[in-house]
Amino acid sequence: MAGLKPDTPSPQALTVHGASRVLEVAYTDGASFRIPFELLRVYSPSAEVQGHGPGQETLQTGKREVVINGIEPVGNYAIKPLFSDGHESGLYTWEYLYELGSRQQDFWQQYLHKLEAAGLERDAPMVGKGGAGHGCSSH
Repeated sequence: MAGLKPDTPSPQALTVHGASRVLEVAYTDGASFRIPFELLRVYSPSAEVQGHGPGQETLQTGKREVVINGIEPVGNYAIKPLFSDGHESGLYTWEYLYELGSRQQDFWQQYLHKLEAAGLERDAPMVGKGGAGHGCSSH
């Protein structure tokens, strides 16, 4: 399995831990990450979550209990997790998973700051767009 760039480590193993709600990814450079499902879900690279440009992101809430029901391979460069809340449009490249894993503390802090700035709680239900689908026809 190759990364998107020649210097991107490739995954050696991918394990879904349902009980602890983490995705474990081991890479060829020796790095291994346990990425919580919630973090994967709130930082989905999909247009549904990220929008189609700066400032169009949809802040995700109520994802603490989300699980991964399955994972589909996407070529030799990514996976598509099938989340229990119906979200299935995020393509997680090996490079993006590596970044999420290696910087997860930064990502958690950014997420918590965004929630605070928006006056939202982590477990608040999603309102409006950004649930299982948002009607975008570009993906």
